[in-house]
Amino acid sequence: MNAVSHQAPIISSHSTDSRPSVPVWPWPVALGLLTIFGLLSALLGQHGIWLGLSWAALSIPLIVTVVCLIRAWKRPSFKGGLS
Repeated sequence: MNAVSHQAPIISSHSTDSRPSVPVWPWPVALGLLTIFGLLSALLGQHGIWLGLSWAALSIPLIVTVVCLIRAWKRPSFKGGLS
Protein backbone atom coordinates (compact mmCIF):
# COMPACT_ATOMS: atom_id res chain seq x y z
CA MET A 1 0.00 0.00 0.00
CA ASN A 2 1.32 3.37 -0.98
CA ALA A 3 0.30 6.18 1.31
CA VAL A 4 0.46 9.52 -0.43
CA SER A 5 0.12 12.62 1.68
CA HIS A 6 -1.97 15.43 0.23
CA GLN A 7 -0.66 18.05 2.60
CA ALA A 8 0.47 21.45 1.39
CA PRO A 9 4.24 21.87 1.14
CA ILE A 10 5.91 23.59 4.07
CA ILE A 11 7.02 27.07 3.15
CA SER A 12 10.22 28.27 4.72
CA SER A 13 10.23 31.65 6.46
CA HIS A 14 13.49 32.49 4.69
CA SER A 15 12.85 33.97 1.29
CA THR A 16 15.20 33.47 -1.61
CA ASP A 17 15.02 37.20 -2.30
CA SER A 18 17.10 38.04 0.77
CA ARG A 19 20.25 40.01 0.19
CA PRO A 20 23.39 38.09 -0.65
CA SER A 21 25.84 37.32 2.14
CA VAL A 22 28.86 38.87 0.40
CA PRO A 23 28.03 42.56 1.13
CA VAL A 24 27.53 41.72 4.81
CA TRP A 25 31.15 40.69 5.43
CA PRO A 26 33.18 43.91 4.91
CA TRP A 27 31.99 45.59 8.14
CA PRO A 28 32.67 42.66 10.50
CA VAL A 29 36.06 42.11 8.86
CA ALA A 30 36.92 45.81 9.17
CA LEU A 31 35.87 45.88 12.83
CA GLY A 32 37.88 42.71 13.49
CA LEU A 33 40.99 44.16 11.84
CA LEU A 34 40.52 47.39 13.78
CA THR A 35 40.29 45.41 17.01
CA ILE A 36 43.45 43.43 16.19
CA PHE A 37 45.27 46.67 15.38
CA GLY A 38 44.09 48.19 18.68
CA LEU A 39 45.23 45.20 20.70
CA LEU A 40 48.62 45.07 19.00
CA SER A 41 49.18 48.81 19.35
CA ALA A 42 48.28 48.58 23.05
CA LEU A 43 50.74 45.72 23.54
CA LEU A 44 53.64 46.97 21.45
CA GLY A 45 53.53 50.72 21.95
CA GLN A 46 52.64 51.82 25.44
CA HIS A 47 53.49 55.51 25.17
CA GLY A 48 52.79 58.46 22.90
CA ILE A 49 50.72 58.12 19.78
CA TRP A 50 50.32 54.35 20.21
CA LEU A 51 48.32 54.83 23.40
CA GLY A 52 45.84 57.12 21.63
CA LEU A 53 45.65 54.84 18.60
CA SER A 54 44.94 51.83 20.76
CA TRP A 55 42.17 53.65 22.64
CA ALA A 56 40.58 54.83 19.38
CA ALA A 57 40.92 51.48 17.63
CA LEU A 58 39.37 49.60 20.55
CA SER A 59 36.64 52.17 21.19
CA ILE A 60 35.24 52.27 17.65
CA PRO A 61 34.07 48.60 17.55
CA LEU A 62 32.55 49.03 21.00
CA ILE A 63 30.64 52.16 19.93
CA VAL A 64 29.44 50.47 16.72
CA THR A 65 28.21 47.46 18.72
CA VAL A 66 26.31 49.62 21.22
CA VAL A 67 24.69 51.68 18.44
CA CYS A 68 23.60 48.54 16.57
CA LEU A 69 22.15 47.01 19.75
CA ILE A 70 20.19 50.17 20.53
CA ARG A 71 18.81 50.25 16.98
CA ALA A 72 17.83 46.57 17.20
CA TRP A 73 16.04 47.07 20.53
CA LYS A 74 14.05 50.02 19.16
CA ARG A 75 12.98 48.23 15.99
CA PRO A 76 9.89 45.99 16.30
CA SER A 77 10.51 42.32 15.64
CA PHE A 78 8.68 40.24 13.07
CA LYS A 79 6.73 38.59 15.90
CA GLY A 80 4.75 41.76 16.45
CA GLY A 81 6.29 43.19 19.61
CA LEU A 82 9.44 44.98 20.52
CA SER A 83 12.55 42.83 20.38
